[in-house]
Amino acid sequence: MGCGYSKIVPDPFDGKKDAKYIQDVEPYKGKGKGGPGSKQAFHNGDEKGKQPNNNNKATAKYRTKFDPRVVAKYDIKALIGRGSFSQVVRVEHKGLRQPHAIKMVDVKHKEGRDVCDAELRVLRRVRHEYIVQLIEVFEGPDKVYMVMQLATGGELFDRIIQRGSFSERDAVKVLQMILEAVRYLHSLGITHRDLKPENLLYYHPGNDSKLLLTDFGLASTRRSGDDPTMTTTCGTPEYIAPEVLQRKPYTCSVDGWALGVITYILLSGTMPFDDENKGKLYRMIIRGDYTFNGDPWPQVSQAAKDFVTGFLTLNPEERLSPAKALKHQWVANHSIQSNKNLHRSISTNLLKRASSRNSNKSAQSGRSSKSNRSLRSQHRKVKAKELDEILKKYNYYQ
Repeated sequence: MGCGYSKIVPDPFDGKKDAKYIQDVEPYKGKGKGGPGSKQAFHNGDEKGKQPNNNNKATAKYRTKFDPRVVAKYDIKALIGRGSFSQVVRVEHKGLRQPHAIKMVDVKHKEGRDVCDAELRVLRRVRHEYIVQLIEVFEGPDKVYMVMQLATGGELFDRIIQRGSFSERDAVKVLQMILEAVRYLHSLGITHRDLKPENLLYYHPGNDSKLLLTDFGLASTRRSGDDPTMTTTCGTPEYIAPEVLQRKPYTCSVDGWALGVITYILLSGTMPFDDENKGKLYRMIIRGDYTFNGDPWPQVSQAAKDFVTGFLTLNPEERLSPAKALKHQWVANHSIQSNKNLHRSISTNLLKRASSRNSNKSAQSGRSSKSNRSLRSQHRKVKAKELDEILKKYNYYQ
């Protein structure tokens, strides 16, 4: 799981349901002992647990909502997620007995249709070992059903916390998979625009599992000869590039900025830009105001810090690309990767942040926190109009 989840979306939408996210209604029994429960290969909202005794009722409820063509081919096993425009269920192919995930998207509203179209434009084009695979699509007048790979190994930081050790060498192994996936996307003219830990899932619970890049609802697809620049304000606040916040035309280099944020968290368990106040958060990003202070940064190699700095560069033209990052000395030269165990500091920082976020949320709601498992930011969804107001205020004080 990750450290920030709220999205800035291009168009206004009633996000009251964003926090209503159901997790593991019926845990998926993946291979391997002690592995995480079922995690869908795409996310659309903050997670909340649901009591096991509601399994049959919840599953039956969502089974009745499915197109007859879908239930004729797939057994609906469990509801595993819900978002603004979609529900996610675990299913099993009736003939092959293989598990999959189905993302059922409500396309009656323009916002839902736009997100669905963006995701399908990408998934119908891509075939890569580190990108979630689209199996098939059922389209109806009001709903679209995307049958996809089911990732059962959990989110990136769940896995790190469960490990007994984690070093720079381990971080590089993770980053190589992510960089290969993003490099492939960029070679096709695809910009993800919402790279973050929550969208990086392990395919299975085993130690040899690959990572899958997921969630292409905000992706931009451009063909050869098209204008490479984009102007839509979108993303997740903690990972969004400064040029997007400044409303400048931007390119696929915004993914590079997000990769820098992910690497920073991967090496420390903390975020380079983090503040409950959106205005302060955006100011930090626009100024590139981050440091390598605090534990475990004194134990991190200079080469690793240079790698992070290469991505977190304010000038997008000077920013590392995924292709160049794969050739960076820290990634390419195994001998300079520190093998010091950073696990204790990283997991402590991740869990400390989770506890702090949940405490703040509980204080605001007047309820006690039942769990500190979620490492997601409790930031609510931010509309583009609200972002404009914040940035105007920031510019006014400059």
